[in-house]
Amino acid sequence: MALTGRAALLAALGSLPVGIWEPSWTGILAVNAPLAVACACDFALAAPVRRLGLTRSGDTSVRLGDTADVTLTITNLSRRPLRAQLRDAWPPSSWLPGTEAPASRHRLTVPAGERRRVTTLLRPTRRGDRQADRVTIRSYGPLGLFSRQGTHKVPWTVRVLPPFTSRKHLPSKLARLRELDGRTSVLTRGEGTEFDSLREYVPGDDTRSIDWRATARQSTVAVRTWRPERDRHILLVLDTGRTSAGRVGDAPRLDASMDAALLLAALASRAGDRVDLLAYDRRVRALVQGRTAADVLPSLVNAMATLEPELVETDARGLTATALRTSPRRSLIVLLTTLDTAPIEEGLLPVLSQLTQRHTVLLASVADPHITKMARARGNTDAVYEAAAAAQAQSERHRTADQLRRHGVTVVDATPDDLAPALADAYLALKAAGRL
Repeated sequence: MALTGRAALLAALGSLPVGIWEPSWTGILAVNAPLAVACACDFALAAPVRRLGLTRSGDTSVRLGDTADVTLTITNLSRRPLRAQLRDAWPPSSWLPGTEAPASRHRLTVPAGERRRVTTLLRPTRRGDRQADRVTIRSYGPLGLFSRQGTHKVPWTVRVLPPFTSRKHLPSKLARLRELDGRTSVLTRGEGTEFDSLREYVPGDDTRSIDWRATARQSTVAVRTWRPERDRHILLVLDTGRTSAGRVGDAPRLDASMDAALLLAALASRAGDRVDLLAYDRRVRALVQGRTAADVLPSLVNAMATLEPELVETDARGLTATALRTSPRRSLIVLLTTLDTAPIEEGLLPVLSQLTQRHTVLLASVADPHITKMARARGNTDAVYEAAAAAQAQSERHRTADQLRRHGVTVVDATPDDLAPALADAYLALKAAGRL
């Protein structure tokens, strides 16, 4: 059997006469000349890297925690076959720790004039835009002794969207909405509701809802049913200041606020209300306005994808002024911010009356479950001190919430897992009470 590649070269060198290995220039040249010729031939037969054509295709967006496929097409424009190793480089947060090397490196062979595709699987660990870096290709000759290496810039961006984990609560909230919307036998009354339809009286109905004119025209007693008003305006205000950067569990408070805002937006758009978004700290970070019910959720998700907490104190006056400009008509303003005493008392409370005079205000805040766990701790001196500190923190938080309620603000204070459904319930309660 004929030997090829490195084995053939070594066999050829091993068959040289013994005298060649004497330490003389003649011997050295005799040994190195065949090797040099082999290396030169191997290098010459390696496909040139610069003459490769590279294009991308695949996913342009992915939810945090899911996998995105980005395909790289390599076209060999030279007359030599390409035997190569390829590294498709992306930012470190594009993969789970320890999975970058097997996901970004590929071996491929591309005959002359043909093309091949390799797919890089991304699983990002952070929100935002992930942009492709260089594609590095190492092209080998048939013996594998020498190689050519080069890099190509092949731009591609994958936007990592918020995961929207609270969407699992949407079916139950929509069922409650259908009850409020008069689609079941439940009767909803209150200031600001709209007449829906007539139905036959059943025992237990409020006698004030009887329509006597309709009753006179038929043989049964007719009652009016009501539904919450539609086409209300809701402004979601995300505080992106320093307090939103505090981590609760494995994620910053801002992420939990986003998740709650998305569930409320999905629910409100199904209810026929218009939803806008404002993200603010000392300036506007994101603004989404005037979207249709079908387009509002994708627009919010896309706008939230690149938001990051800013390590600055939120300008409450600027936030209030921007919210008032964004919502000139009476609206429900949902503030997703902190319940910490200092930012509320020194920042929000002095300007809160400007919002409550014209709008219904709902404030939602992320509570730290670790504080509750600390408050229950006992058993040693350190645990008792931790419990006392947690109780004091909870007391200050409750006092701040009571201050806001005295100003007419509805307050929702819940842990990250409970904030989204609690905020949706508060919205439905305002709907039922006719306060929207």
